Amino acid sequence: MNISIIIPAHNEAKYIADCLYSFIQQTRKPDEVIVVDDNSSDDTFKIAAGFAKDHSWIKVYQRKSSNEHIPGKKVIDTFNYGFQYISEEYDIVGKFDADIYLPENYFELMHNHFQANWLLGMCSGLLYIKKNGKWVYENIAKKSHVRGPIKLYYRQVFELMNGLRPGVGWDTVDVLLCKYHDFHVLTDNTLQVRHLRPTGHGYSSTNFKLKGEALYKMRYGLPLAKIALLKMALQAKNPVLYIQGILGYLSAFLKNTERFVTKEEGKFIRKLRWQGVFKRLKS
Repeated sequence: MNISIIIPAHNEAKYIADCLYSFIQQTRKPDEVIVVDDNSSDDTFKIAAGFAKDHSWIKVYQRKSSNEHIPGKKVIDTFNYGFQYISEEYDIVGKFDADIYLPENYFELMHNHFQANWLLGMCSGLLYIKKNGKWVYENIAKKSHVRGPIKLYYRQVFELMNGLRPGVGWDTVDVLLCKYHDFHVLTDNTLQVRHLRPTGHGYSSTNFKLKGEALYKMRYGLPLAKIALLKMALQAKNPVLYIQGILGYLSAFLKNTERFVTKEEGKFIRKLRWQGVFKRLKS
């Protein structure tokens, strides 16, 4: 199975050398790695190009875009820019960040998982961050969640869900659509990936409005959106953010914002999410 990886990168000069070095050290290297430098003002492109010079399977491109920070959308736009250069023979495509360091058997085990289960649609390891000199699990998501910086997609699933959605929530809706198409999702707990720069929690008024908008786009419905936003606000220990999230959802509703999913897909998502809610209430 051919593995193609796309790495969107913006001002990653501090981390990208370590990241690409971990790719070179793999026991089963990807068939191609496409780095897309998105309008960086540092040496990201220069460093990545140095690796490409020595390794023919690493390719580096530059994308010119605005300096505006657009959460979710910009990284997927950059991914999509890289996707136009992907090999036609790819079987598995990965979206990876430039600030991660992989264990040397990452792609060997990922390849084995996909080979062993032809219904496997998405797969990843787990992200760990450095705290007090020790690498500990980055506890911002369940260990069953396939994290955005290190995920791989089976080609058939990627095509069935029509690629990735450009916006906040892209790395949730893809999991839901994978399940909608009756494919499996897997995280390998033995693969501990070092996240060299911990994820920003995004507990701000603007980000919560975008989270509310994303829930609307995923057709959660207001009751489910309220539950999800309340959970996030409690995690942030700031109830005001719950209001901001609701405002984001209602604003998207009033603007008739374009959805991420169809009505049929939305019906499946709501059913799946309600099942999760009732399961937690019973436990």
